[in-house]
Amino acid sequence: MESTIPLLTPYKMGNFELNHRVVMAPLTRQRSLGGLPQPSVILYFSQRTTNGGLLISEATGISETAHGFPGTPGIWTKDQVEAWKPIVQAVHEKGGLFFCQIWHVGRISTSEFQPNGMAPISCTDKGCTPGVEGYDWAVPRRLRVDEIPQVIYDYRIAARNAIEAGDCFYYILSILLSKFVGIYIRSLCFVPAHSILEP
Repeated sequence: MESTIPLLTPYKMGNFELNHRVVMAPLTRQRSLGGLPQPSVILYFSQRTTNGGLLISEATGISETAHGFPGTPGIWTKDQVEAWKPIVQAVHEKGGLFFCQIWHVGRISTSEFQPNGMAPISCTDKGCTPGVEGYDWAVPRRLRVDEIPQVIYDYRIAARNAIEAGDCFYYILSILLSKFVGIYIRSLCFVPAHSILEP
């Protein structure tokens, strides 16, 4: 008698039919230059795509202040959207689904990665340690209440840009947001690409 391997059975996820339950988890590849994913990323994701399979992008910055690591992509400019389009298209051409993981690192950054060398933003002015890859995290700047709507707006724009790039969903990963709600884990939310909240 042939036994069925549950991991390889189809799964209905909302409106999507997956042919199996193996998902390519987000992995930070650091293959971007100036926040732009490079053409080699097309091949990278295409090679890992299966018909009816799900792939999730690496953490993709929502704004200039969202970066904390070298070589990570963004999705807040038109050039970045255009760079993502052939990547997503290559996945779709092989029958795969692609989610864009949009994020903000909050205080897990250094001034080197921030616009004009400013301090990273956070809900606190307390730093955190240790850093990674030889970096020590900078002491963050506490966001003012009147600055919070800008961060929310940045998420909205990034989500819209992910949809424009062809993504099926966007996936919110935010070290910054999780600190505002007092949760010390990554806050995550899978949001259908067609359901962007209006202001």
